[in-house]
Amino acid sequence: MTEKSENPQIVVTDEEIFEAHVAGKLSVELKSPLDTQRALSIAYTPGVAQVSRAIAADQTLAARYTWASRLVAVVSDGSAVLGLGDIGPSASLPVMEGKCGLFKAYGDLDAIPIVLDTKDPDEIVETLVRLRPTFGAVNLEDISAPRCFEIERRLIEALDCPVMHDDQHGTAIVVLAAMMGATKVLDRDISSLRVVISGVGAAGMACANILLAAGVSEMTVLDSRGILHPNRDDLTPVKSDLARRTNPDGLSGGMVEALKGADMFLGLSGGIVPEELIATMAPDGIVFALSNPDPEIHPEIAAKYAAVVATGRSDFLNQINNVLAFPGVFRGALDAGARRITEQMKVAAAEAIFGVVGDDLSREYIVPSPLDPRVGPAVAAAVAAASSVGAV
Repeated sequence: MTEKSENPQIVVTDEEIFEAHVAGKLSVELKSPLDTQRALSIAYTPGVAQVSRAIAADQTLAARYTWASRLVAVVSDGSAVLGLGDIGPSASLPVMEGKCGLFKAYGDLDAIPIVLDTKDPDEIVETLVRLRPTFGAVNLEDISAPRCFEIERRLIEALDCPVMHDDQHGTAIVVLAAMMGATKVLDRDISSLRVVISGVGAAGMACANILLAAGVSEMTVLDSRGILHPNRDDLTPVKSDLARRTNPDGLSGGMVEALKGADMFLGLSGGIVPEELIATMAPDGIVFALSNPDPEIHPEIAAKYAAVVATGRSDFLNQINNVLAFPGVFRGALDAGARRITEQMKVAAAEAIFGVVGDDLSREYIVPSPLDPRVGPAVAAAVAAASSVGAV
């Protein structure tokens, strides 16, 4: 059995951080050495010509004789980098390199970072369509809302390979897994919870959708101007659609009105929630304060009122981290040869993450550690098994 993380306080210096990033964090490794004339003649000229001729005659052979079918493109325009905002493509590249490293470490998949010097959805979509022969899947990353919704939708339609915006769906998958753990340990039913979500960006929208699909019927969602409801005249089309599907009690106002008597708070906004408002929630509640690096409320304060508390940080218990999901999701999709990542595959991923916890479930351990080596293979197997359900 893998031990649970004790979440120690990790202290690193600026010097260590910058030294680790010198010349980037990625490199290309050979699968076999090129240290003899024979090896060169096989891997490059003249041997490679035979492989290229074969692929030219039968394009399907590229999946066997190149790395493209197992390669994930990690794509960003740097417009919504977690905790940093719109920092542009060059400044976002270290983040994308790190993401590629996580794909290798936790999904055993090769990945390449692609940062684009444009925010135009047409240009982003066209670029990736033209690059399609180079990769086997697309992980969209740190693209601001609402453009991210359009870009993902259009790429799913245009490409014959898995596409997922991890800020949306990776977050939603792990939140659902954590809710499974929290409700199990509290002996509650997800459908009985009154849920408040703060933040209607990419993650907030996806979390709202997956929780609605999981059976949550009492949901209140807030943006920076307050509770979403159909009578607001300042909503985007995406927010208007969500307003029609949530807030069954017709609440208006802000966080004060939303949190009173709520069973669960899910923070994805970066705002601060005062202690006195958390205190108005129903007893034995759930608080997921996921903003990084600063949670909406400190977990020690939230724990004074809530029975289960989680954050997105590694130095607190119950870390809700996307790395629990995306490496296994893409690995499973590619293993199965899936052309789409379906809703059934996302739910299967959440169930697999929760399943790893097993008998160790407790209020302080509702999801496994991101370092748990069982997670990636479990998620990949579950996603691959679910790939035929609703596949396109």
